[in-house]
Order: sequence, then C-alpha cells, then structure tokens
Amino acid sequence: MDRATLSVANKLIQDDLGIPVAKMGLLLSAFLWAYAFSQLPVGGLIDRYGPRRLLALGLFCWSLAQAAGGLVRSFGTFIVARLALGVGEAPLFPGGARVVRDWFGLGERGFATGMLQSASSLGNFIAVPLLTFLMLSLSWRWMFIIVGAAGIVLAIAWWAIHRDPFEVRLTEDEVRYLTEGDENTTTKPPSFAQWRQLFAHRTTWGMIAGFFGTIYVLWLYTSWLPYYLEHERHMSVARVGVLAAIPYFFGCVGAVTGGWLCDLLTRRGWTPMGGRKVLISSSLFGIALCTVGTAFAPSNALAIGLISFSLFLIYIASAASWATVPVAAPSQYTASLGSMQNFGGYFGGALAPAITGLIVARTGSFTQALLLGAGLTVLSAIAYLLFVGDPIQAEAE
Repeated sequence: MDRATLSVANKLIQDDLGIPVAKMGLLLSAFLWAYAFSQLPVGGLIDRYGPRRLLALGLFCWSLAQAAGGLVRSFGTFIVARLALGVGEAPLFPGGARVVRDWFGLGERGFATGMLQSASSLGNFIAVPLLTFLMLSLSWRWMFIIVGAAGIVLAIAWWAIHRDPFEVRLTEDEVRYLTEGDENTTTKPPSFAQWRQLFAHRTTWGMIAGFFGTIYVLWLYTSWLPYYLEHERHMSVARVGVLAAIPYFFGCVGAVTGGWLCDLLTRRGWTPMGGRKVLISSSLFGIALCTVGTAFAPSNALAIGLISFSLFLIYIASAASWATVPVAAPSQYTASLGSMQNFGGYFGGALAPAITGLIVARTGSFTQALLLGAGLTVLSAIAYLLFVGDPIQAEAE
C-alpha cells in the first residue's frame, strides 16, 4: 500500500505541485533507485543480525518517510521522502526469504513464499480503491499520512510477535523438520569475503538478470497503471479507482499459484532448481505476449484483461524467483542472495517509471513503453535459461 500512494495520486500531485509528466517519472523512480542500491548491504545485515531486528527497523523508518510525503511542498523535498521510503523498505523481501528459510521445511518453502508474495499484490488490490477513497474524501496529503501511521503500528506488532530461530528453544523434531532434505545448510556466520564470493557464480547472475525483466514490467504497470487508464483509455478518476484494482487481484492469485506450483513440481520429481527455472522462464515469455497485446488492444475491457493476466504471470514469476532463493543459497546467505536478486530486479524497476515517463512525454502514447517492457522480459527469460543452474554450495564459498 505504501508503494501505491504515489501512483494513485499521480495526477493530483502533478497539478498541486506543478510537476510535468517527465519529472513525475523521476519522482516515481526515486523510491526504486534507493531501494535497489540499499539491497546489496541489507542482505548481509539480515543474515548477520536476523530479520526480526531489520524488518522492524525498516518498517518503522519507511512509515515515517511515507507520512512525510504528505507534508512536502516541492519536487525536491518529495524526492527526499521517496528516497527515504526506498531505504526503509530494503529489508522487506530479503528478510522474507530468510524467514521462509528459517521457519519452513524444504517441501513447503514454495507455497510459503507464494503467500508472502501474494501480500504485495493484495496490498495493491486493497490500496487502489481504499487510497482513492481517502484521496477524494480527505486529500492526497492525508492519504500519505494515514498510511504512514498504520505502518508504524505494524512495525511495533512485528517486533512484539516475531522471533528468529536463535531466540527460541527448538525441539529435535522441529530442527529435523526445518533441515530434512536440505543439504545446503551451514551454521557459519556470514563474512564479507564469502558474501562477495556469491558474485562468482553464474546462478547468481542468472537470478539477477531474470528478476530484472520481471520487476521492470511490474513497475511499468504499478507506477503508471492509473495514469495509463486515465490518459490512454480516457477513464474517469473514480472509475480508475475500481478498475485499476482488478489486475492486482489476479497478481495475488498468481503469487499463491506460483508458490504452490513450485512445491507441486518438486513433489512430481523435478529438482527444486529445475522446476522453478522452467516456471519462471515460461511465465516471462507469457508476460511478453500479454504486454504486446495490451499495447494494441482495441477495447478497454481487453486491455484490462491482458494487464490482469500479465500481473498473474508476473507474480507467478516473482514467487518462483523468491522460492528459488532458499534452495539456491547456503542457509546463512539466504537474505544475501535474495538481496542480490532483488537489486537486479529493482534496478530494472527503477528504470521503468523514468523511461516510461520520457517515452510518454515524447510520443504521447504508452505503446512504445509497453513494447520495450515486453522485449526486456524476453531477454530476461533467455538469461535465466542460460545462466541459472545448480544451487550454490556452502563449501564452494
């Protein structure tokens, strides 16, 4: 929901602060640049200090930054607030990958990851109508402040409820459940030299490249969907508040489906890495086809349908990508590898809003931006097929 506030209020913020469309693209991408470059150090910190501490601190800080967005008076101060939001959110998904590795057995990590990923799309599904209601009933500024305050409450709840494994006395049966079949477990504390060594593996680079295309096209839609429906499809703000939520419902279903399919393929005899690899690459090819179809859809209904199926496939790919992390990395480097993958993804995600804004400002249309997104997902699928291979073994470090 935090990420959706700016895209929902896109047009009103432009008018209120006098921000042209090309600069709006830069504002939309500011969060993503900070988020992307914060990934690299935060993964190692999570592996060393645990997700309970890092996620609580991150959620508290990004909620303060979100609330600050409702108080800004200029483009420059808004950029600062969005950068702070990106830094605060950095522990989110690497921390989630570590939580899955810490608390779920090998045969259940796919579905657990799908549930985790579904919350992201569910947040957008709820956010579009809810934030539109808050924005039209109060103002876009109060919308930012209310969402930020809710995040602070959640940060306190996370710190009070969650525990990392070293904070809990586990029975022998519980330890066996968490480690059975997982031959890539190590108890060595992570070091910077071993963290850096992860970059020496082809699998790491394949995961980075594959996630680049996934998150590029996700943020093409996430950052510009309401504006696209208003500008390109000539819908009213109130109607967009309802229709723009539909694709995120399919994204939520896609995330759960993707996680379930990961575990199903493993039960059917696929290796965990092999099954996830096929699922991710085939989803990326499907995303490309749907995105090309969206660019040339003759009706609003068909465009919404194709975008919805794109989001369904995007979240299948995303869930499978994150489900790959706990089986590809040695246990003590789960968050580290996840943060490297996420860096690649959000490097693409950061480019998407800015490049899309420049293309729309130059051409007056989203067609070229959609075709570019489709092409990048094809390249990412090919990179995933070529480079992602065996898990990274602890002893190889």
